[in-house]
Amino acid sequence: MAKTKYHYNSHTLKYEKIKTSTRTWTFRIIGFLTSSFACAIFLFYIGFTFFDSPKEKQLQREVDQMALQYNLMQERLKQIDAALEGMQHRDDNIYRVIFEADPIDSDIRKAGFGGVNRYKNLEHFSNSDLMVETAKKLDYITKALYVQSKSYDDLTEMAKSKTEMMASIPAIQPVDSRKGHAGVSGFGTRIHPVYKIRKMHAGIDFAAPVGTPIYATGNGKVEAAGMDGGYGRRIVINHGYSYKTLYGHMSRFAVRVGQRVQRGDLIGYVGNTGISTGPHVHYEVHKNNKPVNPINFIYNDLTPTEYVAILEAASQENQSFD
Repeated sequence: MAKTKYHYNSHTLKYEKIKTSTRTWTFRIIGFLTSSFACAIFLFYIGFTFFDSPKEKQLQREVDQMALQYNLMQERLKQIDAALEGMQHRDDNIYRVIFEADPIDSDIRKAGFGGVNRYKNLEHFSNSDLMVETAKKLDYITKALYVQSKSYDDLTEMAKSKTEMMASIPAIQPVDSRKGHAGVSGFGTRIHPVYKIRKMHAGIDFAAPVGTPIYATGNGKVEAAGMDGGYGRRIVINHGYSYKTLYGHMSRFAVRVGQRVQRGDLIGYVGNTGISTGPHVHYEVHKNNKPVNPINFIYNDLTPTEYVAILEAASQENQSFD
């Protein structure tokens, strides 16, 4: 119960009860409510500014967890990128070298994404930089993997073609030198057996008895077969891939012009036709229509020891057989 208040009236010399007017009560109530409301707002401001609600704390934990996951993803993307760079290096510097193909231009491998800002929707967040960087790295790796995948598709086709090419490039001896056939005269300047002058010898001579089988040294198509001056009876095989081989001084043919042959197929027999001082086969290898040393193309059917023996014999600056 509210206490009754009095005041002293100096005129009546009495204590009189103080009566509060309705206006005063109204102002008091309004003042109380206003101050209470202001206090409440202040407390709410302090609470929301310096203290997190349970919901905010949960959201903050989720944000922290997301940032941790993004950082872990960045590390994994770095590992993937390093592995991808290794694949690209092997592709350009090993595989494409083997298949004689040009490396992929770095501008193609590292090309970005043009047009509008693809990452605009990731901006204006507390972790925007992290999210944008991760998205960019993922996009780059995705495109780089696509380019690498297409490159491997190309390499697969090259490998199929390379298998055919490897079968076509000359790689064996035209006669079997391991059967006791004596005498080899190699590529380079040699003394001509008839003119007795030093002259370029564009092939290798393998001495062998008349009738010794002569074999195609790679897959190809017989381009020519007939008499050809000092070569006597000779065959030319077009192997494709800029390679041709010539077999001279033959006694007779076992193939005809236009016929396709495989490496190791019988194409004719050793003879002594044309300008020749004894039975042998004169063997030439041409690359881009220019003669090259055939000694580099007879490795496929010889052991290392046998190859060294042939190499040493062919390197002697002796007299050629033709």
